Amino acid sequence: MVSIHRSWIVGVSSLLLLLPLGACGTSAPEQGAAEETSGETATNTIPLTAGAIPDQDPELLQRLYSSLADYLEAELGVPVEYKPVTDYAAAVTAFRVGDLDLVWFGALTGVQARLQLPGAEAIAQRDIDEQFHSIFIANANSGIEEIQEIGDLAQLKGRTFTFGSESSTSGRLMPQAYLEQAGVDIENDFRGEVGFSGNHDAILKLVEAGTYEVGVLNEQVWLDRLAAGAVDTDKVVQIWRTPPYFNYHWVISPEVDERYGEGFSERVQAALLALDPAVPEHKEILDLFGAERFIVTTNENYAEIEAVGRKIGKIQ
Repeated sequence: MVSIHRSWIVGVSSLLLLLPLGACGTSAPEQGAAEETSGETATNTIPLTAGAIPDQDPELLQRLYSSLADYLEAELGVPVEYKPVTDYAAAVTAFRVGDLDLVWFGALTGVQARLQLPGAEAIAQRDIDEQFHSIFIANANSGIEEIQEIGDLAQLKGRTFTFGSESSTSGRLMPQAYLEQAGVDIENDFRGEVGFSGNHDAILKLVEAGTYEVGVLNEQVWLDRLAAGAVDTDKVVQIWRTPPYFNYHWVISPEVDERYGEGFSERVQAALLALDPAVPEHKEILDLFGAERFIVTTNENYAEIEAVGRKIGKIQ
C-alpha cells in the first residue's frame, strides 16, 4: 500500500514528498510486524500430522486417533490431522520423510524412527508402558502346558507359531529375545514356517482357529479382548506372561519447532500429559488407549530395546 501512495505522490507534486510516511500509510516497523504476524498465521494453518503403527483393527485406530487429533487441535491452536499407514515400516518411513510429525510407535519402531531422523525425541508414554508384557497364547487343543520360566519355552519346539508384525516390539522383538534365551531357533525349531500375522487381533484369531498352535501378542490387547468377551477361552488360553520392558511411546519430529515456533514440542508433550481421567472427554481418549495417564519418557529408556533390535538384526 505504501508503494502505491508513493507512485501517486510522484505523479501529483514533489511537495507531498515532504510529508511523513506515517501520514500516507503504515510505518515501516508496523508493516514489518504485520507481515510477521501474517506469516505466522499462514504457517500455523499447516496441519500437524499424527500417525500410529497399525497394531490393531483399523476401525478402532481411526476412532482413537481422530478423537486425540481433535483434542490436540484445541489445545495447540493448530490444525491436527490423523494419517493412517499401511504397516509398521510405513510409519517409520513417513516419519523420516516428514509426512508424519507425531507418531505413536512401539518401542522398536520408535528406536528405528529416531535413528533415521536425528533430533527426534520420545516425549510421552502411557503409565502401563513402563512395565509392559507380551502374552504367549496357545490353542486349547494343543496340549501345551503353562510356562513357568523362560527356559520352559523350549517345549514350544516342533509347534506351529506366529508372531505379529515383523517390527512389533510386543509381538515379535521381545518374544524372540526370550525364545532365543531358551535355546529356541525361530527359523529351525518350529514346525513349518513361522507366521507374521500383522497385528495383535489377527494373532488371537489365528490361534483361536487352530491355524497356529501358539502365538504371542500385546498384553493390553489380550486383556481388553478378554474383558470384552471377544476371546473364546474354550479354544485359546494364556500360557506365559513375559518379564516387563518399556514399550509404546510418542515420538515427535524436530521439524515442528521450526514450523510452529521454539518450544512447540514441549507444548505437545504438555497437552498429552494434561489428559485427565477426571474429565469425561479426556477419559474417553485415555480409555481408548487403555491408560490412566500419559507420563514423561525419554530416548534413554529404550536403550535395551535398541540393543535387542541390533542383536536380532532389526536395527543395523
